[in-house]
Amino acid sequence: MKAKKVGALLLAAAMAVCTVPVHGMAAEEGTKTPKYIFLFIGDGMSYPQVQTTNYYLNAIADDGDEILNSESKLNMMKFPVAGSAQTYDSTSFCPDSASTATSISTGHKTYSGTINMDEKMETSYETIAEKLKKQLGYKVGILSSVNLNHATPAAFYAHQASRNSYYEIGQELIASDFDYFAGGGLKKTTGADGDKTDLYQLAEEAGYKVIKTQAEAESLTAEDGKAIVIDETLADSDAMSYDMDREEGEWGLSDYVEKGIEVLDNETGFFMMVEGGKIDWACHANDAAATITDTVAMDDAVGKAVEFYKEHPDETLILVTGDHETGGLTIGFAGTDYDTFLTNISNQKISYAKFDSDYVAAYKENKTDFDTVMADITELFGLQAPDGATESSNQADSKDVHPEGTDDKGSLVMTDYEYQKLQAAYEETMSRTGEEEEFGQEEYLLYGSYEPLTVTITHILNNKSGINFSSYAHTGLPVEVFAMGAGQDEFVGYYDNTDIYNKMAALTGVE
Repeated sequence: MKAKKVGALLLAAAMAVCTVPVHGMAAEEGTKTPKYIFLFIGDGMSYPQVQTTNYYLNAIADDGDEILNSESKLNMMKFPVAGSAQTYDSTSFCPDSASTATSISTGHKTYSGTINMDEKMETSYETIAEKLKKQLGYKVGILSSVNLNHATPAAFYAHQASRNSYYEIGQELIASDFDYFAGGGLKKTTGADGDKTDLYQLAEEAGYKVIKTQAEAESLTAEDGKAIVIDETLADSDAMSYDMDREEGEWGLSDYVEKGIEVLDNETGFFMMVEGGKIDWACHANDAAATITDTVAMDDAVGKAVEFYKEHPDETLILVTGDHETGGLTIGFAGTDYDTFLTNISNQKISYAKFDSDYVAAYKENKTDFDTVMADITELFGLQAPDGATESSNQADSKDVHPEGTDDKGSLVMTDYEYQKLQAAYEETMSRTGEEEEFGQEEYLLYGSYEPLTVTITHILNNKSGINFSSYAHTGLPVEVFAMGAGQDEFVGYYDNTDIYNKMAALTGVE
């Protein structure tokens, strides 16, 4: 309750500051009105995710001359305008996706877990997507690499006291009359108890073309009308595959953006929200490799918008932001001092989720011995058992002496300490039933609610690369706001995430 009171006071202060009618006044004279708006939201993506990804891309492209260099290899980092947004909500300084996406889509704060409703759960807020469609006749597309009725995409068409009301959110998706939905499958399609009419059936009855194969998606055209496109190869929790797990030829987020541009493009205008949702999931699990590859995947999708912008530079606005940061990702780890060894990350061949489903499940069923498991770990993550000469000590830290880098700490050979941690995690995984709902403090700090073996593997690989996570949840870091195109200069500065909505509303003139 104390946190809620603090949030309420901050909300009141923010409203007082906003007596200057940001969203009510027209854009400055000379600012062009965007006719085509792309809003990319990297769920859980803040500066650490962007910078780690860019540093990694530079590390693997290094020419070997021993002189470190970092070019901007991500599309989003080449945008001409960059701002920053704070992300607190009415509950916490470590907010959730429902409330932060609500702030971005409506300009209002609310409690964590709430979608487009006030703190009393009485008043609904109309979203920027709804306003653009209703007031200006724009076509609207909502895309996500996770479930289409998950919190972030839902915040652009739904109004629910709880983000967990998946069936009701799905009903609002259908009622939105938006033109193009694409990405992960809907959750709870027949309701929480499985006794309701299937959402896909309701969508078809409402005039949507429901597509569940890639071949059908490829042949989709604007003439087909409203469409809900579900990725053919669904993975964990009926979301799209982690990008590092995609098979050759399997569509990624950029393909759905490219198709979305094709079916939404029209003379009146369109609004497209694209969520890189599995960045967040990877960070929750402390999987740096999956975080990096899914950040690249979203940036590839941004690249498709940039291609469109080049054809319509005076009428297009592209925004790239995050809803919050997840995991407390840090570039730097106590065990690597002032060094990083980011190329180590490239040894990971599979996401934590796929390792769980394709390997760990079988280990439990077959009671696989640790030596056999260790062979898979070496093959899939690059980590090697100690060779009898591992370094297990560190020099004392000193504020006066900057230690010189040592290549041996970039080794993927585990120390005895790391190896013992891995063995203990294996034992813990093999003893679990999968039905556990509570964990002791030490156990949770070590593993979160993830498979002990898997999260320990990623922790060790992360740390040997010079990367660390501080949490399995969200943090309160500000997020980046990159802007390109018509009205881009409005997004300079440091502001609240509610002002992302305010600025879009001012530029388009919606009320």
